[in-house]
Amino acid sequence: MEIEVLRLGHRLPRDERISTHVALVARAFGARSITYSGQHDSSLETSVARICDAWGGSASGAPFTIAYEKAFGQFIKRKKRDGFAILHLTMYGLPLPQVLPEAKKAQKLLIIVGAEQVPREVYELADFNVSVTGQPHSEVAALAITLDRLMDGKELLATGPGAPDFRGKLRIEPSAKGKKVARIQSI
Repeated sequence: MEIEVLRLGHRLPRDERISTHVALVARAFGARSITYSGQHDSSLETSVARICDAWGGSASGAPFTIAYEKAFGQFIKRKKRDGFAILHLTMYGLPLPQVLPEAKKAQKLLIIVGAEQVPREVYELADFNVSVTGQPHSEVAALAITLDRLMDGKELLATGPGAPDFRGKLRIEPSAKGKKVARIQSI
């Protein structure tokens, strides 16, 4: 499954840290890219590019990209025309376990993560309005849980068969105590 993430309504300086975390979760949990709307933020793009340079791209080994899109409504419509199913994360949606079997059938999936108040148009364009919980919560947590369920936990494997290959310069070596980071030798 090809997964992309759209972060709506990025606001400076309010959302700098959260939008970065949305991008990092998207990358580490199996998405191929993140696009954001709202205010353009070159420092967000630089931060994500720096992480990808050191730690690699997406869990599939493909490059992870970040892009800015001013007109998010047109972007969503274009993705629909390109065959993407649209999954909007909102605490007002249907429960994730109820929607998950149908969402997993999609070959391409665009996951929308809001920031400011999400316009009604997004709810109407979405194929799935999905709630991780019916309580106020973090959009970062909602994205992580959703991607984990879509990927069946495969992104959590650190080593061995089926483990993600991010193809980065650095890799964490699992350790019961302490911190071990290995520098990967390029061929």
